[in-house]
Amino acid sequence: MTRARLARKSVIWLTGATSGIGNALAKKLVDDGHRLIATGRDESALDELHSLSPSQIKVAAGDITDDNSLDSVAQTLKAESPLNMAIFCAGTCEYIDVQQYDSATFEKNIVVNVIGTSRCIERALPHLREARQRGESATIVIVGSSAWWFPFGRAEGYGASKAALAYLAHSLRADLAAEGIDVVLVSPGFVETPLTDRNDFPMPFKVSASDAADRVFKGLIKGRDRIDFPGRFVWSLRLVSALPSGCIDWLAAKLTRKAG
Repeated sequence: MTRARLARKSVIWLTGATSGIGNALAKKLVDDGHRLIATGRDESALDELHSLSPSQIKVAAGDITDDNSLDSVAQTLKAESPLNMAIFCAGTCEYIDVQQYDSATFEKNIVVNVIGTSRCIERALPHLREARQRGESATIVIVGSSAWWFPFGRAEGYGASKAALAYLAHSLRADLAAEGIDVVLVSPGFVETPLTDRNDFPMPFKVSASDAADRVFKGLIKGRDRIDFPGRFVWSLRLVSALPSGCIDWLAAKLTRKAG
């Protein structure tokens, strides 16, 4: 089922608003006339974002890995309620060196990407439910990654966290269907962000943060429940994932050796 979103001016909570896709999407949403509650850890970057449109942007600095910090953000959400949309862009990418396997690196990915997102959902749901009670739209948008479709080397922690987010989104969509709260899963490929700037390997079909934000925005407007991009990269991964498991394992190991 597809449902048009952002057709009317909405109140939107956006995490990860200070950089990458989140920052570019914040600007696009404000340009389209929506009211934004912007969350991030970098208060100076939040202030810079706020200065673009003080009447539309409410700053709520916070760290999604810290319950006390999110409790502070929740007070802002309550003041701005009802909430029509919550977009969770905040995340991290930490790679594992299998020669010196460190479970703490795995944990960082899970805590930020999965537990942090889950904590945000907990804070957002009461205000999304209020919007539904008023007959307004309510949508959760989870920004994951297409990385979980293929077993990339060194990405055990990152890929597992994004696979968890995909399952979370699909399961949550089923649970919230009766309440009329939509759940959208965004699965981008490589995007130019401070995180990918650290990568030391080729990133095929990489797109800019602005391009990524435009694709997310258009996907929401069209009412899509899955927003995957860029097309060539996504379809390449889907084709590869359809191969026999032995072929996938061989290819993954070959690519990992080349990367090393």
